[in-house]
Amino acid sequence: MAPGLQIKIGIIGGSGLDDPDILEERTERYVDTPFGKPSDALIVGKIKNVECVLLARHGRQHTIMPTNVNNQANIWALKEEGCTHLLVTTACGSLREEIQPGDIVLLDQFIDRTTKRCQTFYDGRPASPPGVCHIPMAEPFCHRTREVLLEVARTLGVKCHPRGTMITIEGPRFSSRAESLMFRQWGADVINMTTVPEVVLAKEAGLCYASIAMATDYDCWKEHEEAVCVDNVLKTMKENANKASSILLTAIPQICQMDWDVTLKAMSVSVVS
Repeated sequence: MAPGLQIKIGIIGGSGLDDPDILEERTERYVDTPFGKPSDALIVGKIKNVECVLLARHGRQHTIMPTNVNNQANIWALKEEGCTHLLVTTACGSLREEIQPGDIVLLDQFIDRTTKRCQTFYDGRPASPPGVCHIPMAEPFCHRTREVLLEVARTLGVKCHPRGTMITIEGPRFSSRAESLMFRQWGADVINMTTVPEVVLAKEAGLCYASIAMATDYDCWKEHEEAVCVDNVLKTMKENANKASSILLTAIPQICQMDWDVTLKAMSVSVVS
């Protein structure tokens, strides 16, 4: 780790992947931001002596639907808490035969099909920073962080797809079969309701962002397979959540030992004012 550079890992847990027990010496902090309150308390603690902050994306009681997640507040709060990295987990549907329920996908691209969400901190409101931020998005996810996660997954023997394109829909409904088939034609590999705008805001905030996506079902495109339903999603998540936790517990100390100074400096954004 570069001298003087304090690495702190933010973790946003998705459905069934927000267990605070992965943290040691944990305490809760309820915070406010210029964009309102985050989804829940920030749970501050350590993983193998690395400072971490855990946040439940949908609230710890899973009461916040995808459209209503305050992504601006979530990312702002984690940045203010001093996080340099953001490792997130998400449940998703598979749009590819080879991505089976229970598999892990390390996302490298996204397609945005949301319609109601603010995707920038520079939105012109009194609380927002001044100016306009035209953030480059050719490479949305931090490739160095993804490489660590991939190597850890392979070492642990977890079936992991090294890349994948996530299509994020508005929700809370699932796709029609026609939509699901169309998304496959577009080149999407997996589908969820939360990657956008979280990844975009993390990029604006200068955080090294990586996503561990777990396939829970085949959406509804696949013939002779039961269409996605909440009960089956939660069942698969419960059976396989230990995979994501194992990757995080092993990867976080490795990330902390690396030199991130150049990477983080390169992530500074340009604002037109």
